[in-house]
Amino acid sequence: MFKIIKKMKKSFSLLVFILLVNFSCTQNKEDKSPQDLKMEWWREARFGMFIHWGPYSLWGGVYHGHQQRRGGAEWIMNRCKIPVAEYQQVAATFNPVRYDADTWVRLAKEAGMKYIVMTSKHHDGFAMFKSNASKFNIVDFTPYKKDVVDELAKACRKHGMKLGFYYSQAQDWNNPGGATARRVMAEGWANPDSVAIDAYTAAHNGSWDSVQQSRSMADYIYQVSIPQVRELLTNYGDIAIIWWDTPTNMTDEFAQKLMAELAPYPQVITNDRLKRPNYPGDHKTPEQRIPDPSELEGFDWEACMTMGSSWGYKSWDTEWKSAEVLVQNLLRIASLGGNYLLNIGPTPLGEIPQESIERLQAIGRWMRVNGEAVYGTQKSPVEKPDWGYITRKDGKKTTTLYLSVCDWPSNKKIVLDGLKDAKSAVLLANNSKLKTAKSAKGFEIQLPDRMPDPVTTVIKLELKGKLGSAKGGVGSSKGFDIVDE
Repeated sequence: MFKIIKKMKKSFSLLVFILLVNFSCTQNKEDKSPQDLKMEWWREARFGMFIHWGPYSLWGGVYHGHQQRRGGAEWIMNRCKIPVAEYQQVAATFNPVRYDADTWVRLAKEAGMKYIVMTSKHHDGFAMFKSNASKFNIVDFTPYKKDVVDELAKACRKHGMKLGFYYSQAQDWNNPGGATARRVMAEGWANPDSVAIDAYTAAHNGSWDSVQQSRSMADYIYQVSIPQVRELLTNYGDIAIIWWDTPTNMTDEFAQKLMAELAPYPQVITNDRLKRPNYPGDHKTPEQRIPDPSELEGFDWEACMTMGSSWGYKSWDTEWKSAEVLVQNLLRIASLGGNYLLNIGPTPLGEIPQESIERLQAIGRWMRVNGEAVYGTQKSPVEKPDWGYITRKDGKKTTTLYLSVCDWPSNKKIVLDGLKDAKSAVLLANNSKLKTAKSAKGFEIQLPDRMPDPVTTVIKLELKGKLGSAKGGVGSSKGFDIVDE
């Protein structure tokens, strides 16, 4: 009998503990706004993969021997003024037989990325998924006959990766009625008919082929754009993000109809490119640059950037950022409270360029040791030092700072003014403790003679007490430039 009573007491204690934990978690969630709850995983992630892939990769940034003069290779149809029939003829040969979604997702995961955003349809109008709204899609229009978006969605579910879709809601250079942002012929190649072509595009809202204007934009929005967004939201499981782009000629009516498609999916995060300025979305999108602190006014933001000089595959690209630069970009972005969406541009066969693979693998090696300096961190109120970047995490009563040292100080000391003494300072690279001492204005950390990690060395600094909170969350009407709008 005594043993039975003892077991009952243990069971009761366990039940009380579980109820208290659940009550505590519920209380914590109730303290957060619906927007904070929606953005929670995204803010925790900090690092994602952008994928620009479509039949434009077949051109590789070269049109009949002419290297595209300006912009990403995914814009080759517009900048080189490729006729619709010619572009479709080439797109009909798209056959990415070496595409392996599982390999792509595993590479992203090993690099430390927490979500993927893929171009389901870029401005060339080609859907990388089976669509009943337009035959210009990878299943119905090519010999490949398979839905690459479906394969990616399955691989993401398998590996626990969040998935989002980039969708060009307004620009579409193949489906009639879609917008065509005007670019002068000189941005493509030295066409001897450039003057006449430029005059034509100026008179036809950017279009260079009569087929493009054979229907109205309302026809395009209602018959292609809205149905395709509906397909993306309903056919591929739990979607985390819809990433709009270039709201050329968008109206409030069109934007409202597209947003209505998202209404049943309140968990889906959207950016600020549906229609500006009155459809701000959930986060801002600075492109190909990291904003200055003065530009950040307390909103969620995500810097999207390339590894090379192009979003889409460019066969002659030589301008590749080093893994060291990419890691330090990630740290700078995290130190300012943002996310880093880093792009790859796969080849026509479905392979990731070796230059991208090598850099992602190098980032992954660094992240496996130092990732806690990125994931779930907040912007630090400590001003940026000249030796690197600072991120922070808060406990109930304490704050931990992560000091990412990019440039090893010659005097082997880091001085932090205005802060109280720390509990501990540890190098993440080898888990060794560092000596700290009070200084006249704060305290200092004694560094070893050599930088343990040549990319960037992180010091985990646990403070005594908690720092004041940093600014964060959505709350600004500012919009960053869309580079190719």
